[in-house]
Amino acid sequence: MIVSPYRGVVTALLGPAEIRALASRLGVSPTKTLGQNFVHDPNTVRRIVRAAEVGPEDVVVEVGPGLGSLTLALLPEVAHLHAVEIDPVLAAQLPKTILEYAPERASALTVHHGDALRVTAVELADPAPTALVANLPYNVAVPVVLHLLAELPSLRHGLVMVQQEVADRLTAGPGSKVYGIPSVKLAWYAGTRQAGKVPASVFWPVPNVESGLVGFTRRDPPAGADREEVFAVVDAAFAQRRKMLRSALGPWAGGSGAAVEILEAAGVDPTSRGEQLTVVQFAAVAAAGAARRAAGMVKS
Repeated sequence: MIVSPYRGVVTALLGPAEIRALASRLGVSPTKTLGQNFVHDPNTVRRIVRAAEVGPEDVVVEVGPGLGSLTLALLPEVAHLHAVEIDPVLAAQLPKTILEYAPERASALTVHHGDALRVTAVELADPAPTALVANLPYNVAVPVVLHLLAELPSLRHGLVMVQQEVADRLTAGPGSKVYGIPSVKLAWYAGTRQAGKVPASVFWPVPNVESGLVGFTRRDPPAGADREEVFAVVDAAFAQRRKMLRSALGPWAGGSGAAVEILEAAGVDPTSRGEQLTVVQFAAVAAAGAARRAAGMVKS
């Protein structure tokens, strides 16, 4: 087990002047394509680190570290940090920034130049991450979180900054108007919480939306069903969310009649809608569907 001996050490952080100067020196202009909005407020990154509740035994994976604002705040608090950066210029610069601002923690940083949606557990195995802490690009926030939770079984908890609308969806419960596919799929892996809002003014460039912090803690998934089967049911249920499940799940089940039988076997009212079901109920439906198919295969 690796333990950071630097926890609580005050590290110089990047402010607005440093961010702009560094970007200018690198010839970097934030792009919408990569969802780049750099945090330039030291108080905000300190707040994110506190809310993430990481400790000296944590190995953090940070997606999209950019110019290094959050990286510098995290490094004194954790054992090791894997930074996954898709921009080659920023990936090459990050170790140099850490050497300049926090040289005593340079060895605790591993930079991975690549796409977080394609990164594997093998690439991040030494040492294996226990936490995700990141300011995620708005356009890929949900798939990145779900991919990393699926790919990294060692990931136990985390905190991500996302568009407030996305934060609402990720943490919504059954019955909410914004409860949907992201809500259920994240609930498969973890319990979630909203950990506060972040004003647009702390970013460069300033986005036209508010941001929110979402914390999560991994838990055991519902028993009795395969994740892929459950996610297929979720996708079908919300593909036409206004329809009753007996109709919405027809294509998945092999007809509305089969959907009714499966739903009743799972203890779910066929006239209910996807937005009313918990992840446990979705798992029950998937399990009932798998059992029905298995019984059909045996009979044939």
